[in-house]
Amino acid sequence: NDFEDRTVLTVNDNGIGIPLDQQERVFERFYRVDKSHSKEVGGTGLGLSIVKHAAAIHNGEIHLVSVPKYGTTITISFPKDIKA
Repeated sequence: NDFEDRTVLTVNDNGIGIPLDQQERVFERFYRVDKSHSKEVGGTGLGLSIVKHAAAIHNGEIHLVSVPKYGTTITISFPKDIKA
């Protein structure tokens, strides 16, 4: 198991998913996958950027798996020996 020596947090949804060519960009500040619905759906495009930076501060790794029309799974793993 790749996560045997790590603490893991996994979040998934069954939303619209993220096209493969945009998956790396969702961690950029202010990036929105579907700009045409920005005002309807809300949000600033900051959420995943904040998550990525917070994970990095704690030596975490973030992984995204997404299938358009089926949803997204984001897994964040942290070393178990993390010191606060």
